[in-house]
Amino acid sequence: MIPAQRQKYNQRFTAEKYQIFLNELGLGYPEIPFRVAETPIFVPQALKEKLIAAGEEIIKLIKQPNFKAITDKAIPVNWKVPNENGQPHFLTFDFGICKNDAGELSPMLIEMQGFPSLYGFQHHLAKTFKTCFDIDDSVNYFLNGFNEEKYVELLKEVIIGKHQPEEVALMDVDAPNQKTAIDFFVTQKMLGIKILALADIKKVGKQLFYEENGKPIRLKRIYNRLIFDEVADNTEIFKNSFDPRGELDIEWVTHPNWFYRISKYTMPFLKSEFVPETRFLNEIETLPADLENYVLKPLFSFAGMGVMIDVSPSDITGIQDPENWILQRKVNYEPAVLSPDGGVKAEIRMMYLWPDGGEPQLCINLARLSRGKMIGVRYNADFDWVGGTVAFMEV
Repeated sequence: MIPAQRQKYNQRFTAEKYQIFLNELGLGYPEIPFRVAETPIFVPQALKEKLIAAGEEIIKLIKQPNFKAITDKAIPVNWKVPNENGQPHFLTFDFGICKNDAGELSPMLIEMQGFPSLYGFQHHLAKTFKTCFDIDDSVNYFLNGFNEEKYVELLKEVIIGKHQPEEVALMDVDAPNQKTAIDFFVTQKMLGIKILALADIKKVGKQLFYEENGKPIRLKRIYNRLIFDEVADNTEIFKNSFDPRGELDIEWVTHPNWFYRISKYTMPFLKSEFVPETRFLNEIETLPADLENYVLKPLFSFAGMGVMIDVSPSDITGIQDPENWILQRKVNYEPAVLSPDGGVKAEIRMMYLWPDGGEPQLCINLARLSRGKMIGVRYNADFDWVGGTVAFMEV
């Protein structure tokens, strides 16, 4: 998207360099189980400014005094966790790169989360790209004046807070074997916190403990990576550990309720040039005549699961719980990233950190390249110049 950067990168690219990059990226870590793209994205100033403006519009909604009231129904009753705090610690907004009516590249919101993303891995990935492919300083993967030192400092403030690193753990149901475990290990290296599977944690009264060298150590803060949708059919696993929905003497980073509040559920409340028309299915009286230009998405799913791209009226009438679905105008991605054999579609995730008592701060980003019908890494396994990457934006 920055022609000079793209031309220089493509001319210098070789399969050997890419392999050296992958080796460097994985050095000292378990194998990365998802595809990392051959290239970063180079984002020009005009598009960068639109991405920032789009994020600010969404944050304005989240900071409204009535935000919790309008999103209360987003949280499934049986997954509501007590002692919710006043704000999420993480905000991530996914934008498809499209062309607007003026023919300019412009972002369109695809997804949003009040849940952590790959805050550790993206820094590691971008730094490795910069080193292995000699990317110059006219572009940067950090935003908002951040550099490595300032970023790690804020990450520590958000995740560790006022505690000691050993009193804080990154937790997932089976953390070391998750598809995104590379991010867990990078985060551990950066911050010194523990990585714990759910089964590693035991409840005594209202307090939580894990064992280290035969000694119990009390957990005071959990960097939560457990998505309830993944364990909804297997709540028995809580019996050998603890149930997050109980009364606990623990701080959450971020509190699980924010996963639901800031999600697809929030999108119908947003009216913006950067947000596709989105409506709750149960509130639609007359279906659009051009239904082929819409997608149907379940509110409570992740990683693109359950999304219907080619929607028919029978798909809609067959849905038993329309209150749990949204109908959204399709976003037409522009194949704006030039690979050696044609254009590739791109999506950019703007990633914010929100410290306790502070303001949300745009720090870093994640990107995905796609040639398939959907953007996610799992939908592009058979292509090259696709997969997870990062955007270097014009300074």
